[in-house]
Amino acid sequence: MHDDDDAAPGQGYEGEEEEEEPQQQQHKKQSNTLTLWGNMKTMNLNSLLLTNIQSSTYFKVQLYELKTYHEVIDEIYYKVNHLEPWEKGSRKTAGQTGMCGGVRGVGTGGIVSTAYCVLYKLFTLRLTRKQLMGLINHTDSPYIRALGFMYVRYVLPPADLWSWFESYLEDPEVSDQS
Repeated sequence: MHDDDDAAPGQGYEGEEEEEEPQQQQHKKQSNTLTLWGNMKTMNLNSLLLTNIQSSTYFKVQLYELKTYHEVIDEIYYKVNHLEPWEKGSRKTAGQTGMCGGVRGVGTGGIVSTAYCVLYKLFTLRLTRKQLMGLINHTDSPYIRALGFMYVRYVLPPADLWSWFESYLEDPEVSDQS
């Protein structure tokens, strides 16, 4: 077999036949580059939420200063204390009727949460597979792990979600009771 992997699965190089068993194909080293899905500018976020993130002083000033994955991990550890899209008590839902009345994350907005600002910052860093696995398997804070799973949910192809979530479905870690 050749060192480079230019041939598609099931296709050998000229004069060669594919010799690998299906089980062995699953164990090939995956690329460290993640395939992103959806809108590459909005991260598939609700437009009201995205507007609030991009216009928040926290995102434009404090998070702008953070340039590395490790700096953002530290920010999550010290600043994130819930996973809701809006800071608690900052949304006014009185007077809303119809489909938006009282629905979490929809309506007039409020102060966007630290968690969602940091999530969008992670998106701007374009995480690698290794970095995303580092988030998901982090042991210092359940919020670091949860933001890793939220990243998977928002930016990776829907067809890939099961493979990312499956081994964690019975994980006993508690992150947010709200």
